[in-house]
Amino acid sequence: MPGVIVENLSGKKLATLVAVLLVCQFCCFLFGGLIAPKPSIADTVLATKCHDSGNNSDAWFYVRGKGKCKSIDLHTLNTEDHMMLANQIVFAFQIPSPRDNTILDYSRWQQNLIGILTLDIAYHADSEMDPRTIINLNARLGYNNKGDPEGDWKLYASSFEERTLDCSIETKRDGYHYTCSFIPMFELGSLHHDFYLLNIRLPVDSEKHINERLGHIEDMWLVVINQTGGFTKVWMTMKTMFFPFIVGIMIWFYKRVHMLNREPVLLEYMLMFLGCALIFLNAPLELLTLWYDMPFMLLLADIRQGIFYAALLSFWLVFAGEHMMENNKSQLKSYWKHLSGVAIGCISLFIFDVCERGIQLRNPFYSIWVTDIGTNLALTFIILAGISAGVYFMFLSFMIWCVFTNISMKRQALPSMSSMRRLHYEGIIYRFKFLMLATLLCAAMTVIGFILGRVSDGRYKWEEDFFLEYTSAFFTGIYGMWNIYIFALLVFYAPSHKQWPSEPDVSCINNDEIVFSRLPTEPSEISSLTSFSRKTALD
Repeated sequence: MPGVIVENLSGKKLATLVAVLLVCQFCCFLFGGLIAPKPSIADTVLATKCHDSGNNSDAWFYVRGKGKCKSIDLHTLNTEDHMMLANQIVFAFQIPSPRDNTILDYSRWQQNLIGILTLDIAYHADSEMDPRTIINLNARLGYNNKGDPEGDWKLYASSFEERTLDCSIETKRDGYHYTCSFIPMFELGSLHHDFYLLNIRLPVDSEKHINERLGHIEDMWLVVINQTGGFTKVWMTMKTMFFPFIVGIMIWFYKRVHMLNREPVLLEYMLMFLGCALIFLNAPLELLTLWYDMPFMLLLADIRQGIFYAALLSFWLVFAGEHMMENNKSQLKSYWKHLSGVAIGCISLFIFDVCERGIQLRNPFYSIWVTDIGTNLALTFIILAGISAGVYFMFLSFMIWCVFTNISMKRQALPSMSSMRRLHYEGIIYRFKFLMLATLLCAAMTVIGFILGRVSDGRYKWEEDFFLEYTSAFFTGIYGMWNIYIFALLVFYAPSHKQWPSEPDVSCINNDEIVFSRLPTEPSEISSLTSFSRKTALD
């Protein structure tokens, strides 16, 4: 029976292949570090306070162009006038903001948009705020495109939202300002239009106790965060480059496996599942957003990422477990305890994403973070996900350590072999150990990236001063590592068609030409190789 390529490949060819893969990995880091800009940028926009004398909630109030609104300076109003005009004030944000006297517009390459509010609230003795205040916002989001008439804003979404505002102040003196928490406002899964307009009203109704103890709001700021178009182009370039390579190697691997007169073994099934998950992840579906409005793309990206994580984490458990088995007839049900833990974790994260981004498809103003229960639930998911990732890595490290210990015990049989055969088996063991160490490094980087990604999702939502900057090199490097690692596994573990001659002559066989049935994925087999018999050589 033929073995796998990694055990039959000559040392020179193996070193060349590994060197090429390492160069590709290095280029992935350079690609993100030298070419790609930052993954995301944030811009802060000050609201224009528009006066709506007719209290017309259906009208659009914008700040640039013909028909722009009449603004009010809230700093000059006293508390009594402020309360009288509360229902006639519209906070208008027209984004993106001009820069250097140039009107900017959003690009579809920028993919998504997140909006977060901050308030400047002045302290007044006669309108003192509670440390925790419920704020009600009547929000309308509109859009406009190049070539549309000025003022022709179309409704994208509208909602009456309730948010919790936590504020504190050190010195209670008129004119001093509160320090207040962020207010999650909206999240768009696509940037299909050129311009956006956000109108926010803070209606006051004493009978319904709406915004009656809100305080003296002087300014409102909108922090808008979006993915940079340059990073998206680099990311899509990598996806487009890796996609055909992984498809091609998967077809090649599938054909080589099914050319044999046997059913694929469990490790081969897991490799095909992992390869299919990577193909699904690599597919550059984001390019469709350049022509079509696809607000569900963020949710789809999370689903694709989740499927890939599930496949990769499951494969590592089986990969390490197969090298600890004492026979080669293992089945998937042998790992049901380990794989069920991975499945539960991935399903939980999927439910968490659906609870927020799924609902945002209907209402972009929705956020799971706006209530205490939702915030605690979201934080619990993020913390448990981070702890689970760390525990998984420690468990995988323990399994790999057990594999190394098992192999060390089986190596005791090598001294009884001939020198040529002993050197060859030692070479196979070194190759295997290098592959396992590469697996451990890939797992460590994946876990780190997963934890940092979860922290990134919530960094603007639970703590005001917390900010974590990721470099593009980290993202492109991790993504390239996944593709290169899985590409190498598909090559190394593909069945080899080389056969040993029926009566090998040790004196005339080159060490690079010696082949075995397969990489000793079950190290117990090494113990049977204590003699230079034909049966052992051809097994």
